[in-house]
Amino acid sequence: MEFKKLCILTTVLVFGPLFTTSAWSVNNFLMTGPKAYLTYSTSVAVGAQSGIEECKFQFTWERWNCPESILQLATHNALRSATRETSFVHAISSAGVMYTLTRNCSMGDFDNCGCDDSRNGRVGGRGWVWGGCSDNVEFGERISKHFVDGLETGQDARALMNLHNNEAGRLAVKATMKRTCKCHGVSGSCSVQTCWLQLAEFRDIGNHLKVKHDQALKLEMDKKKIRSGNSADNRGAIADAFGSVAKTELIFLEDSPDYCLKNISLGLQGTEGRECLQSGKNLTQWERRSCRRLCTECGLKVEEKKTEIITSCNCKFHWCCTVKCEQCKQIVIKHYCSKRERNSDVKRKSRAQQR
Repeated sequence: MEFKKLCILTTVLVFGPLFTTSAWSVNNFLMTGPKAYLTYSTSVAVGAQSGIEECKFQFTWERWNCPESILQLATHNALRSATRETSFVHAISSAGVMYTLTRNCSMGDFDNCGCDDSRNGRVGGRGWVWGGCSDNVEFGERISKHFVDGLETGQDARALMNLHNNEAGRLAVKATMKRTCKCHGVSGSCSVQTCWLQLAEFRDIGNHLKVKHDQALKLEMDKKKIRSGNSADNRGAIADAFGSVAKTELIFLEDSPDYCLKNISLGLQGTEGRECLQSGKNLTQWERRSCRRLCTECGLKVEEKKTEIITSCNCKFHWCCTVKCEQCKQIVIKHYCSKRERNSDVKRKSRAQQR
């Protein structure tokens, strides 16, 4: 109990200003394990938060946009969903914790951890050998697995799904690692290269897992087995179903609800009021279609709103030593999803205008 109190206090004092409702995952991660693991609590908290932030980025223009209300509901066993989106939340959170622990290990933040030099000196390929300071993903994987997987205490299909997707997130960190090399030789001839493995940018991991989300596999199972896997027969049937899926793939058990619609009991706000993109430079095809996806296809109309913003402009340096700027006004046009007017409302407005 003392350990739990200390972990919660650490989270509140250090991360309170940074985390809002998404801190559910941080608090839960820190509620597991022996006191020795308090050393890693800061990295676990930062990693969990980076996972949630990446989730929000990846789903910015989706109907489901990684809302924090869903993350809160996910802490209650009775309300936890087993949808395609849940699979991504578990994978990206697990990846975020492993990524941060690995990076901080390589940076020397932990006394008992450093570079992974287990391959150093071995021939890696033609013209290169392993050397340098590889990021220690084995350490990050081991510690993150303890924290994240420690949350799943059940043996039902839902718990196994979460564990599977946690593992897929950690494997994504490994799969996206990049080989970095340094040349050696007379006069820069690069006759031999020394190479090591480095973590990719976390955005690359997010992109990787977003593809896995889009290709996620649904396991068709009896709903009773999803919620109660205590009998030996149920556990065996569940294990067989999960064993047929590659560990790198995301899996889910339940179809997603209609994210167009507001559903308070599920923590869904719907797409009404959401911003979408209709024009702009360097928009991807997915972003250009966001108004159709969020508004039109959800039975809403696209509403244009103009906003005046004031920015500093025409800045000049004056000797010595100040910078003076003018205040420029700019009209910014944004687009939002709003309800369509019913015929009765249109007629009422028309009569009012005629008067």
